[in-house]
Amino acid sequence: MSSAVPDGQAVRRKRPAKPQFTQTILILEALLVFFATLVAYGLRLAPVATIWWVGGSLAVMLVLLSGFMSRPGGYVAGSIAQVLVLAGGFFVPMMFVIGGIFVVLWLVALQLGGRIDRERAEYDAANPGAVGP
Repeated sequence: MSSAVPDGQAVRRKRPAKPQFTQTILILEALLVFFATLVAYGLRLAPVATIWWVGGSLAVMLVLLSGFMSRPGGYVAGSIAQVLVLAGGFFVPMMFVIGGIFVVLWLVALQLGGRIDRERAEYDAANPGAVGP
């Protein structure tokens, strides 16, 4: 939705930060899972069909979940997905480290995104006619 600015330029409404940050984390995590699946396949850690079914399903699930971040329960589902990615460390041990990094990134995205959205709402409430920072 656009609104007119006194100098004639149109300004688009900003997307909320929290869903944007969490969507980015989930998409990047889907790539991580795909590459971890390639590692598991290369090391022949399980039957080939099992490796691709589990890894592919998890990667697709992460991509699909990224679209549900602004809906009720989306953040809970994303948090559960973090546990599943971290559990991949039982098959590819390095996933404990990399998955742990993504868990921290997920928590930061939730906290920082929420804070940015609150501050934007406070600014908009205090400056109803302003375009934004």
